[in-house]
Amino acid sequence: MTTALRLVDEHGPEALSVSRVAAELGVKGPSLYNHISGRAELVEGLRELLTEQIGTGAAELRPWTVAARHWAQAYRRVFAAHPRVVPLLTAQPIGSAATLDAYERAYAVLREAGWPEAEVAAVVRAVEYFVVGSALDLITLDPDEAELGFEIGLGSLIAGLEERLRGHRAAAGD
Repeated sequence: MTTALRLVDEHGPEALSVSRVAAELGVKGPSLYNHISGRAELVEGLRELLTEQIGTGAAELRPWTVAARHWAQAYRRVFAAHPRVVPLLTAQPIGSAATLDAYERAYAVLREAGWPEAEVAAVVRAVEYFVVGSALDLITLDPDEAELGFEIGLGSLIAGLEERLRGHRAAAGD
């Protein structure tokens, strides 16, 4: 998958194909099909590789706000290093077991913190939307300016989410 990642980093998402990866590896396309079923599986492999780089260490942190901040920063760091992969990942549903497991860990942190089940996935998505946009912004902005904007925005997002959770707790009588 590192060859596929390098191809996308250097040439963009349109460069990702089984035949192109095979050529880069010095093998014929059909022989690679013994290991990869097609482009969609390459994308899932890229997703797993980036998920591994992001790591799951944030799921061990508490409170949830610290875990969310750590996860968002790691997520952005990896996506900022590979912004040309982002369109590939957003174009198909997640099928990677490792990625789904990482999401489940994030959901568990939020559930433990008291988030209503109906909002758990939405909270993760809200952070993701911010992170992905911020990572793509690094392509055109001065890194210091982008970093300051990211930290201000992330702090504001987490504070807003924290306020929402306090509202849920107050409504529940906690």
